[in-house]
Amino acid sequence: MASNGTAKCPPPMKAASNGVFQGDNPLHFALPLLIVQICLVVVLTRVLAYILRPLRQPRVIAEIIGGVLLGPSALGRNHKYLQAIFPARSLTVLDTLANLGLLFFLFLVGLELDPKSLRQTGKKALSIALAGISLPFALGVGTSIVLRATISKGVNEGPFLVFMGVALSITAFPVLARILAELKLLTTDVGRMAMSAAAVNDVAAWILLALAIALSGVGRSPLVSLWVFLCGFGFITSCIFIAPPIFKWIARRCPQGEPVDEIYICATLAAVLAAGFVTDTIGIHALFGAFVMGVLVPKEGAFAGALVEKVEDLVSGLFLPLYFVSSGLKTDVATIQGAESWGLLALVIFTACFGKIVGTVLVSLLCKVPFKEALTLGFLMNTKGLVELIVLNIGRDRGVLNDQTFAIMVLMALFTTFLTTPIVMAIYKPAQMAKFEYKYRTIQRKEANTQIRMLACFHSTRNIPTLMNLIEASRGTGKKGGLRVYAMHLMELSERSSAILMVHKARKNGLPFWNKLNTSDSNQIVVAFEAFHHLSQVSIRPTTAISPMSSMHEDICTSADSKRAAIIILPFHKHQRFDGHLETTRADFRHVNRKVLEHSPCSVGILVDRGLGGNSHVSASNVNYTVTAFFFGGHDDREAFSYGALMAEHKGIRLNAVRLILDRKVVGDSVRVDINDENVPEGLADEDFSFLEEFKEKVSEDGSIEYEEVVVSDVAEAVGVVQGFNNRCNLFLVGRMPEGQLVAAIGRKSECPELGPVGNLLISPEMKITASVLVVQQYRSSLTGDSLASLKDGDTTDEDGD
Repeated sequence: MASNGTAKCPPPMKAASNGVFQGDNPLHFALPLLIVQICLVVVLTRVLAYILRPLRQPRVIAEIIGGVLLGPSALGRNHKYLQAIFPARSLTVLDTLANLGLLFFLFLVGLELDPKSLRQTGKKALSIALAGISLPFALGVGTSIVLRATISKGVNEGPFLVFMGVALSITAFPVLARILAELKLLTTDVGRMAMSAAAVNDVAAWILLALAIALSGVGRSPLVSLWVFLCGFGFITSCIFIAPPIFKWIARRCPQGEPVDEIYICATLAAVLAAGFVTDTIGIHALFGAFVMGVLVPKEGAFAGALVEKVEDLVSGLFLPLYFVSSGLKTDVATIQGAESWGLLALVIFTACFGKIVGTVLVSLLCKVPFKEALTLGFLMNTKGLVELIVLNIGRDRGVLNDQTFAIMVLMALFTTFLTTPIVMAIYKPAQMAKFEYKYRTIQRKEANTQIRMLACFHSTRNIPTLMNLIEASRGTGKKGGLRVYAMHLMELSERSSAILMVHKARKNGLPFWNKLNTSDSNQIVVAFEAFHHLSQVSIRPTTAISPMSSMHEDICTSADSKRAAIIILPFHKHQRFDGHLETTRADFRHVNRKVLEHSPCSVGILVDRGLGGNSHVSASNVNYTVTAFFFGGHDDREAFSYGALMAEHKGIRLNAVRLILDRKVVGDSVRVDINDENVPEGLADEDFSFLEEFKEKVSEDGSIEYEEVVVSDVAEAVGVVQGFNNRCNLFLVGRMPEGQLVAAIGRKSECPELGPVGNLLISPEMKITASVLVVQQYRSSLTGDSLASLKDGDTTDEDGD
């Protein structure tokens, strides 16, 4: 009888096998089996993420679905598969590795949560966050009473109430950041408010979860729960006083642009493990210690970025998906049987959605947020994710949630998060709502005394010195309406979860540097532009585009429209090597530039950087540039001359305005072009003729502009004239698609058609040009003819010809 009541414990698995040739099955050994499990999980979740990409779902959805499919709900119904790939003996190793990955992932989540931003949370966002927690928590407690009376009989009442309340009130901060970025809402008012409220919600959820864990202890005395909670509070207080000075000391020894010493990384990761051990010993789970350590690491400087770079890919790419499988193996949808169980699932989903959405919408309306934005906020705050699964798994491991309740809650989290993206896309379309009508979309304008607005884009610090010197050259006299520049950092939204870090960079999007509420930002880009603002007479504001490369042009064009920009400055997709040749930085940048040229709401300039002014910002008093602009004819050349005239207003800049004319005696030999209007000299269009007459009048009044007309007999002579200005020029200004007989003779076949014939001529290695080049396209409501065709050419050709 005794033997019947005693379960035989399976022998522990050995780590490694001797190989199939010696008769060992690798799946009977821990290491090879773990490798198979990891590979299976990674492949399945990546395939699901690819399938769900058209629906713009965050990767966590694919990982949750993948975990459920690998568990007893789907593939696990085949017992042979379950015993072969996920045998009971292997689950301890799998769960240990999954929780280790989760521990470091929550360190990263804490690393990306900035306490300073929480202190700056406005009353509106704080009110929304509190409403988004309190009403769902209350409804969660009410739902728990119904569940205890039906499918969760006999569970400990206090912990169950708290776990259900926490599970329904959580907003997944990392998942929300990804959804907002995918929908291009991260830098909108709705996005910023949602992120601020979600950050507050995240911290509150962790505090409530700590309370729930403390209450769920197995000790008979309620004093045990009190001791657990007090010790946890004492640990956090100690960390707040001890850890930050040490981390700040480390951060000061990690300057920007230099590799971080390995000892600092190892010491920090060891501290994370130690903190996890302490909180596990206290009884509030190892994850809390890791999260607290992450929150306390300084967010400025190279140290935080190095930690993310070292830890993230391995953890989020390989180990974290194991946690979803670990959850999936505990989720058996088959336990939800009968009308009662499915009715309870519907009740839980309805309660979760109703509490979050209604609570958020009501408070948002009281805070005078428009109804459509309030409804959007409600659905965004209803996002669940990894933290939800953590709560549910801890609840199940502690015996608070049974299998059926656990399965219901996992499906609720999956359903609510899946709904977020399509519903938000349907009800809130800021791109359509934010169409601006404004007058000054070009540099060329009749009213000279008006402010010029520029959107200057850059990818990295490499672009900044030349960009700042170009801005300095573009400010003119400063006596008119002045120059306002929006410096836009183009940041790619990658699959990496550290995209959350970009939220902080977008927090002050388009606001002046002095509106930083005295918070210091050691980001060298911000510091550079802040110093430039104080030294120059230019109003310059930082802004950020966070987007996949495939749609980054939408962010640029929308920002230019909303900022009422007259011109967008884009960096060329190639950079100069030490030998002077141009090398492709990244082919995707070329796609971005072409799309912006095609869809821009204003004029566009592409800057080929050859070191205008050197490798640092040149102060206004030291500016000494010669700018050369060529005129062949057409809209773009008029814009280039107008930009050159603006630059010439700067006391340190001289403009050589050169009009190239094809000798009429050899027109027939060079190129066959009909001249219909004999009254306009040299076949110029009326607009070109009147523009040049006005320009000549300006030259006579401005000694810094030298205008000359050069008659050439063929293309070779024109190229020689252009090349002759190389040694006495710092910047060439040319139109993207000039018009006229001479340009037609240059030919249209070129390596970079988006630069136009003259732009391509100036970047060709044979010309040996050493000056920077700015290729300008004047705004037109729609591009036609060669202007449009040149943006379609060469899309499938090889990128780098140099």
